[in-house]
This record gives sequence, C-alpha cells and structure tokens, in this order.
Amino acid sequence: MRSAWESAGTRWLGAGLAAVLAVVTLGLAVTDRLALYINPDQTWFAVGMAVLALVGAVLSFVLPAGAESDHGHDHGADGEAAVPSRAPREAGGASDGASRPRPAAVRGVTLGAVATATGGVAASAVAVAALLLPPASLSVDLAMSRDTGSPPLFAGADEVMLAAADTSEFGVGDWASVFHTATSPDAFEGTHVSLTGFVTPDEANAELLRLGRLVITHCVIDAQPASVPVVSPAWQDDLEVGGWIRVDGVVTTDASGALVVEPRDISSIPAPDDPYEY
Repeated sequence: MRSAWESAGTRWLGAGLAAVLAVVTLGLAVTDRLALYINPDQTWFAVGMAVLALVGAVLSFVLPAGAESDHGHDHGADGEAAVPSRAPREAGGASDGASRPRPAAVRGVTLGAVATATGGVAASAVAVAALLLPPASLSVDLAMSRDTGSPPLFAGADEVMLAAADTSEFGVGDWASVFHTATSPDAFEGTHVSLTGFVTPDEANAELLRLGRLVITHCVIDAQPASVPVVSPAWQDDLEVGGWIRVDGVVTTDASGALVVEPRDISSIPAPDDPYEY
C-alpha cells in the first residue's frame, strides 16, 4: 500500500487541483469576471462543469486514504505485484531473469516519477496562481503584436448577408470583416457607426489611426485582433497609442476606393471592464 504522503499527493493532483480550478471558475462567475477568460455564451457550460468537478472532488474524500492504489491484486513486500516463481532451467542453476538487472524498468520508474513530480509542480503552480492572482484581461500590447492586418477568421464572409444585416449592432470585428471583404464598398457608404476600441497606428498611412479590439470566439486562447481605419490626420497630438476611445462617424471610401471611418467625434474613455468582443 502506498505511504500517506503518496496517497495525499495523488489526491491533490486529482481531486485537489480540480477543486481549486472549480472554485476559481465559480468565483469568477459570481463576480461577473468570467468573461475575461471565456465567451459569455459559454458561461453556463463552464459553471456546470465546475459544479460537477467540485461535487466529485468532495465525494472523492469518502474513499479511505490509499484506496486509489488498490488494483484488485496483492502486492509483495516491495510493492510489486506478486508473480509465481519460475523453476530453474537446470538443477542448481539460476532461475530465468531472477538475478538479471532490469535497467530499462528502473529507468522507466525513475523517469515516470520525475515526469509526475514535474507535471504536478507545474499544475499546482498554475492552480494556485489562478486562485491568488487577480483576474486580468489581455493587454493592448499583445493585441498589437498579434495584429497582421487580416480580419478575424471567424467573421462572416458573405457580403450579401452583411449588407442585409442590421449594422447598428456591428462591432469592430464585424466592420473589420466588411472592410476587408466588401467587393462593393459603395454599398456601405454613409452608414453610421459608433465604435469603441484602443488606438493603434496605421503603418502605411500617418493620417489614419486604427481602432482595435480583441475578438474572442470561445476563450482568450483564440483571441484575435481586429481593427478598422479611422481618418484622423492629427491624432498623434491628442491620443496615445493603446488608449481607449469612442468613435462616432460614418463609413466612407478614400481616394483609392477603400472603406474607412470618417469620424464626427472622437473621445477618450477609460478602458472598459469587458475589453473583448465576442
């Protein structure tokens, strides 16, 4: 049977870590901060799984200590499964393999123990950090470093559907897709927009700023940057890169026929509690 320390370690790596992550998830949901990590549409699923994990962790302690090591067969004094002894091949000879070293097996056990310990420490560090550190959103710097100028991959590619939709509910991600995929830009000219995002420079045109936002499909792991160009020749005088602004204006085309936002008003705002679009 395993020692008390081994049994406690096994329980921590299983039920213990599951319980910690479940408590973190439920705490974020109760304080309305779970949206910093996942799409709000997935909240019900995350909360449900957290409740199940927490209930399972609590019920696991009904088992007596060391019960998880019971495999249904007896073990010898050294902890190995008992196997029938083999008769010597010849009288007075050594039994097959009885005195032979098993370097591969020894190495396997050693490497397995090291891998388990390393994984356990890493998983424990992540779980404890999630429990102790305050929740935070992805940074604007990260969004800028990921921005390749392409629209979010999830965005609707069907221009006819976009043109027929109610664009009053479009966010930066939706308009970024329209700006990149529209084959008839004049169909969107004159459309009023009211968008919120952070300021990034347009590397190709100093008279434009790019209004950016991180767009999440499921969770922060798949966060994608999206941005739309806003005409503002003197934006460097009043705005800071990475600062949050609200832009009210209309969609129009520039001299090359590309879609841009012609602002009527640009105002600086505090960073929103929920900085993502979904």
